[in-house]
Amino acid sequence: MNPNKIDNFVAAYQNINKDNLALLKDIYHQDVVFIDPLHKVEKITELEQYFSHLYSNVQSITFKIDESLEIADKGFLYWTMVYSHPSLNGGADINVMGHSRLEFKGNLVIFHQDYVDTNAMIFEHIPVVGKLIKYLKKRASE
Repeated sequence: MNPNKIDNFVAAYQNINKDNLALLKDIYHQDVVFIDPLHKVEKITELEQYFSHLYSNVQSITFKIDESLEIADKGFLYWTMVYSHPSLNGGADINVMGHSRLEFKGNLVIFHQDYVDTNAMIFEHIPVVGKLIKYLKKRASE
C-alpha cells in the first residue's frame, strides 16, 4: 500500500530543521498560503523566510502527530508541539496542542492553516502577562 499525501507530508515535515529549510519545496507548492494565529505568508520564498526566523528564535521544536485524516485533497492533523524559547517559561519546554488544515494541489500543500491557543503557546509563559491570563481564566470559570 502506498503512503497517502498526508503521511508523506508528515514524514518530510518531521525532518525539517534550521539547516535544511530547502526541504520545504518538497512538500509545499510554490504558491502556498500558510496561516497561523500570528502570521500569514504567501509563496514558498516567504514561507522559507518565516521558518528561518522561527528556527532562529527557538532552542528546540518538535511535533508529535496525535491523529491524522485525509479526505480527497484535504488533510487534517492533530498534534502536540513541544518547544523551548529562551524568553518563555524560563527556557523550559512548553507543550501545546493544536491542529492543522491542509489542502493539496497534486502532492504538494497549497494551503496550510494552523489552529493553536496563542495564550497557551506564548502569553501564559511571560512572567507578568502569564499571571494575569491565569487569573482572568480562573475568574471567568467561577
